[in-house]
Amino acid sequence: MIERILKQRIENQLYRGKAIILLGARQTGKTTLIEQLFRRNDTTLWLSGDDLSTHSLLESATIARFQHLLNGKKMLIIDEAQRIKDIGLKLKLVTDHVKTVQIIATGSSSFQLTNRLNEPLTGRKWEYKIYPLSFGEMVAHHGLHTELNQLQHRLIYGYYPEVVMSAGNERQVLQQLTDSYLYKDLLTLDRVKKSDKLVSLLKALALQVGQQVSYSELASTVGIDGKTVEAYIDVLEQSYIIFRLMSYSRNQRNELKHSRKVYFYDNGVRNAIISAFSAPDSRSDMGALWENFIVSERIKRNEYNQHYCNRYFWRTRTQHEVDYVEEYDGQIHAYEFKYNPRKKAKIPPSFVELYPNATFDLITPDNIEQFLLTQPLIPQKS
Repeated sequence: MIERILKQRIENQLYRGKAIILLGARQTGKTTLIEQLFRRNDTTLWLSGDDLSTHSLLESATIARFQHLLNGKKMLIIDEAQRIKDIGLKLKLVTDHVKTVQIIATGSSSFQLTNRLNEPLTGRKWEYKIYPLSFGEMVAHHGLHTELNQLQHRLIYGYYPEVVMSAGNERQVLQQLTDSYLYKDLLTLDRVKKSDKLVSLLKALALQVGQQVSYSELASTVGIDGKTVEAYIDVLEQSYIIFRLMSYSRNQRNELKHSRKVYFYDNGVRNAIISAFSAPDSRSDMGALWENFIVSERIKRNEYNQHYCNRYFWRTRTQHEVDYVEEYDGQIHAYEFKYNPRKKAKIPPSFVELYPNATFDLITPDNIEQFLLTQPLIPQKS
């Protein structure tokens, strides 16, 4: 389902004067999608940022060199482009001076690819994100009933494609994924100076999923300064491993204004980082796993359906809290997440007082499909 959506969007933008950038973590299917879309033939130049020969080829790339390289070509495809020095400037040369060639570039570290591309390629690119498999994709694949029966399994092992396809070997695949790709890629980045501290930070964040995080407390735990913690969290976020939710506030006196929570894009990666694969009935963190799962899946759902919104959590100094808040079209939508459907949840009266027109819904395994599939949840007034 998602592949079909992305294929159509990419195909609609071909040969319209802009580069197409596909971003996402390693092993989420970016290369597979490109290979399904475009055949390897004489009119396409395929390059890989993982190949040292590509670096040599493009090291002193000029307009003249690109014109010779791309003579007779219709397409330039660069996989893992973020590894190539000054890639944004190089792609700008092609976009501006070899206008008959379509650029397709993929990257697994947006801080290298996107930030180096932002200025050179301003107004010259279409950007798409690809995530691990989603609840919606799996429902489309084998039906809602089957996927709901797999829900506990997904909360532990997540949705990376190879993990989903490796029944019985999920733990080994996840461990290899984190060791060979996640850590390997992160620890070679220029902005990472203390590799052991980054690993310790990842573990600390995994243990605080769904909780407010303090950079100063993390700094004390890990043994680095607060600015380095913030810089490393930025690296992790732009490498599609974690993401942050900021606190929602309209400058009311009692609201937290500069707080944040951290989530992982994939539950399996989170659990692999702390080697926590025990069964759900013996875990004390199922509430946190549920919250991480539901928020990350909502992000996938919104991205793939082009549902654009601002997302937050809400909390006051007196500990009143709403798990998740979306704001779009001038409307506030508040959600509470409970793994146990029998648990009750009520919107804090202080939230109702501040935002009387907000909607509120409780999301549990009993109504997950309303929140994560394409049809919108019909909200109830608070």
